[in-house]
Amino acid sequence: MIIKEIPSRWIQREGLRLDVGPYKTGAIEAKYKLESLTVTKNPVVNVTKDGIKGIIHAGRLKRVWVNEPDHGYPFLTTTNIHISSLEKIRYIANSIVAGKQNLLVKRDWILITRSGTIGRLAYCRPDMDDFACTEDVMRVVADESKIDSGYLYAFLSSTYGVQQIIAGTYGAIIQHIEPEHVKGIPVPRFATEKESIIGKKIKLAAQKRADSSLLMKKAGGIINDKFSFPHKLALSHRMFTHSSASSRLVQKRMDSTYHDDIAQKSDSLIEQTGTRETLGQLGVKALERNRMKQLFAEQEYGVPFYTSGEIFRADVTPERYLLKKALKDSLDWQTLEQDILIARSGQVGGIIGTGVWADSRFNNTCVSPHVLRLRCENSEVDPGYLYAFLCCTDVGYRQLIRGAAGSSVPFLSVTDILSIKLPRLPTEKELEIGEMVREAGKLAAQAQYIEKEAIKMVEVAIEAAAPKH
Repeated sequence: MIIKEIPSRWIQREGLRLDVGPYKTGAIEAKYKLESLTVTKNPVVNVTKDGIKGIIHAGRLKRVWVNEPDHGYPFLTTTNIHISSLEKIRYIANSIVAGKQNLLVKRDWILITRSGTIGRLAYCRPDMDDFACTEDVMRVVADESKIDSGYLYAFLSSTYGVQQIIAGTYGAIIQHIEPEHVKGIPVPRFATEKESIIGKKIKLAAQKRADSSLLMKKAGGIINDKFSFPHKLALSHRMFTHSSASSRLVQKRMDSTYHDDIAQKSDSLIEQTGTRETLGQLGVKALERNRMKQLFAEQEYGVPFYTSGEIFRADVTPERYLLKKALKDSLDWQTLEQDILIARSGQVGGIIGTGVWADSRFNNTCVSPHVLRLRCENSEVDPGYLYAFLCCTDVGYRQLIRGAAGSSVPFLSVTDILSIKLPRLPTEKELEIGEMVREAGKLAAQAQYIEKEAIKMVEVAIEAAAPKH
């Protein structure tokens, strides 16, 4: 139970609003602090004449999905506006977007989730330009001649901005916010030079994330080109076709999806490369955490913990910390830089079989038992090259997900993954591809650091401008 005392004048000033949320979270306190600043303040929407072009609510739309990129637009949901890789998102039909330009988002727009988990922000990166986006995301479009969109994003993402956004939440079961709840938020204005520095940092972070994603895509593309792999082996995660398989192949596995046409095509493509050695034979280790009771603690007593959904975020910031004592002295839980993290459970076509490169942000952290860690330490394989094959080519992805077993919540086994054969290139080429993956990881980590630095600058500036009591 959370107990908090508040002055009765706050309730009176808020029109006798009695729901506890805004008072408990500190939204009201943040609002009054913003009002007390000794700097110029503009409400977000009034800045329509003084900085904001508009706040867009796209309106409800019908979902018609297509498999071919030529027939649709990549579609951003409330979840994947925050993910690092946009390679596997779905496409919505051109006919749905036609005549509804509000469905598309542009680079440098500010995206705010407005339904469900509300008030989560994302800055529209260059690689998101002209993507379609769900109506559950509001678009805030800044007039760059009046206010820097990067600075505005940094303010809205700060403690003071987020608190103001979520203060307008309504709804008992599925919560919502609307443009009118955001438009009156006072935006503190500082010296143009300071706002420009903050804005440039946000835009630099967005560019680094786009560059990181492009490098990963390029690394996978080199492997595809070298082995003449198709860039897309199948239009969807499972093709409903018929196929035959040798009785020798079904002695260990009899589930049809393990032997379907796409699985056999991926096997054939790998056989054509002449490879014979499996990941296990090459010395790759697959580490899995035993299931245990998860006890969480304050940061000083815990280890950063990530679920199988959280590892895919562009901003990898721990929300919970696993109690150190519960982990004892075993290092089986420990994630190290250059590990390959594979989501090992979930629905086929979702996150299962999808991987994340463990850059410096993941070092000495702990992941859920639903995440498998592949480690190339003391093996014959460059970890970056292995990641590029498994996670940046469709052939590698098909090899991973073909092993999914289970009717309700499919999962991947260590045995199946270590039995995957790895196509080999000359050592220098594998190192070159591996370096591209490592550089992409560095860019992603730098982007997060730079963005947080910009947001911190806003918070420090607000604290400095607040009257001292």
